[in-house]
Amino acid sequence: MKAIFRPAIFAVTIFVSLARLAPSQTAAATDPNAFAPLDQWKTAVLSGDPALIANLYSTSPAFKVETEKGASDPTTETNFWVGLKARKMNVEIVKSQSPQAGVQVVIFQAEVQSAASNDQFVYVTEAQAWQHQGESWRMVAAKRTEPSHLKQPPDQSKNIYPDNVDARKEIKEAEQEAAKDHKRVLLVFGANWCYDCHVLDLAFHRPDFASAIGGYEVVHVDIGKDGKKNADLATQFQVPLDKGVPALAVLEADGKLVVSQKNGEFENARAMTPQALLEFLNKWKPEAR
Repeated sequence: MKAIFRPAIFAVTIFVSLARLAPSQTAAATDPNAFAPLDQWKTAVLSGDPALIANLYSTSPAFKVETEKGASDPTTETNFWVGLKARKMNVEIVKSQSPQAGVQVVIFQAEVQSAASNDQFVYVTEAQAWQHQGESWRMVAAKRTEPSHLKQPPDQSKNIYPDNVDARKEIKEAEQEAAKDHKRVLLVFGANWCYDCHVLDLAFHRPDFASAIGGYEVVHVDIGKDGKKNADLATQFQVPLDKGVPALAVLEADGKLVVSQKNGEFENARAMTPQALLEFLNKWKPEAR
């Protein structure tokens, strides 16, 4: 698992810095679910017109941008969105908050059908801070991730790996179900603290994964907070946890190991493509009868 770049954390610093601006206007707090400037920004990105995007940036205070690669500038940020060549865009708001009148901070994940990526969907998570200036709203700060080909979890609240589960019992039950339904068992070693484990879980629930994942009984094997829980199972199924998680192993219905990951192939799941995941699942699922 790699270090996590979190626009949401950056939003906290935005709240603090903008509170010092003490804007003179008295605009009321906006409805988080109907923030018109965000819709204007989305329209500008879809237009592909850099001038329309840049017109939404504040000049006083100057618009500031941070990315996973470090500080950026307004021109580079505009070129980034234009460069995606967005055909369609869906914006899923994770959080929207007005810390004071005339200030709005929005955290969202954009699902973009990108002509620059052969019309595949890419996902960008961004935190934007807006300030009401005169008669208009202007974006004063933003922080975003680089595009990913898999949807990123808005948080890690889902309990994928309950700590009170007997993994050996779950594996045995999965083997019994797999035997009845002509499936294999897919072991996913990981933990709730692992961001990439949540990315992988989201991918497994994609509609286009239904056929591939349908060939398996999936068992999540918790490695615990210290990474040592169920270490005996990792050894038994030849999964080197020191290479990172999530890590996968495929079993026959009788418990015989078919294949296991040896080099942390899914450890950076957030950077993988759906095609790479599907290739693995389709390669090792049982042949149709």
